[in-house]
Amino acid sequence: MHLKIVTHEKVVYDDVVDEIYSKGTDGEFGVLKGHIPFMSALDVGVTKVVKEGNSKFFTTIGGVFQYADDEAVILTQSSECGDDIDVERAKSAKQRAEERLQAKSETVDEKRAEAALSRALARLKAAQLK
Repeated sequence: MHLKIVTHEKVVYDDVVDEIYSKGTDGEFGVLKGHIPFMSALDVGVTKVVKEGNSKFFTTIGGVFQYADDEAVILTQSSECGDDIDVERAKSAKQRAEERLQAKSETVDEKRAEAALSRALARLKAAQLK
């Protein structure tokens, strides 16, 4: 089956794959060739792509997954391959978000800090799984 991962800025991945696993807002899911048509809103998480027994991991920061006729498309706000993630930068972002959440200050936008923490955790997970 064919998979394309697309952000507003670029095509992050475009290739034929054997398996796709991702995290939707209703839970995790997997798709194999021949799956019935399927669509899901994506949560912040990691998408695993398997091709010829080799796995690649991509962050997917929200968006939509669509599958029909052995064609899968992920339209997402942001995506990175685990191999390309700057782990130190992701750790710093995680630490900053945790500090903001612990501060409990009125000037801290809690939802924004929680979203930053989710993104940093997804990036670290994708980098670790590579």
